Order: sequence, then C-alpha cells, then structure tokens
Amino acid sequence: MTNGAIRHMALFTLKHNSGSAEAAAFLKDGEEILSFIPVVANFEVLLQISVKCDFDYSFSMEFENQEAYDAYNAHPDHQRFVRERWETEVLRFQEIDLMES
Repeated sequence: MTNGAIRHMALFTLKHNSGSAEAAAFLKDGEEILSFIPVVANFEVLLQISVKCDFDYSFSMEFENQEAYDAYNAHPDHQRFVRERWETEVLRFQEIDLMES
C-alpha cells in the first residue's frame, strides 16, 4: 500500500454452515461482483483460522485513496450486493479500514 491507500476488510460470519454450497456461492459471487468494480484492487477472499477471532471469513481489498473508497461504496454493484446478499446472508460482521501511517 502506498501513502493515502486504504485497505478495507470486512470480517463476517454467514448464516450458512461453513463449507456449505450456499457459503461457497456467497464467497464466489462476492468475489466476482466486488472485484470487478473498477476502483477495487487486490481483492481477496480469506478464511479465518485464528481461535482469537470468532468471524469465519473476510473480504479484503485496497483502494488508491479515499475518493476511490467512496466511489466503491456508492457503486451500484456494491450497493446491490449489500442489499440482496449481504443483508440477507451475513449473520454478523465487522469492518476495518486501514491506512499506512
């Protein structure tokens, strides 16, 4: 990450059982939809393995700057994914936004 760049991470647990076809579909669809938004860089789907964290998955992505991050949040594909999938399939989550100091 360069100065001004933002790493956005959404840690979450799905309503679906870990390893289920529904969980796999959610992760695949999230990656396909969100990573194709032009301002998104280095999109990753990650599996949580620490016993110190009680979330199961994470979407991690980077943005060049605050303007790119704002454009992502306002993008219709992101908003549709949140409305149609995130709000209906995610049990709980935490967002973390990081910038180099």
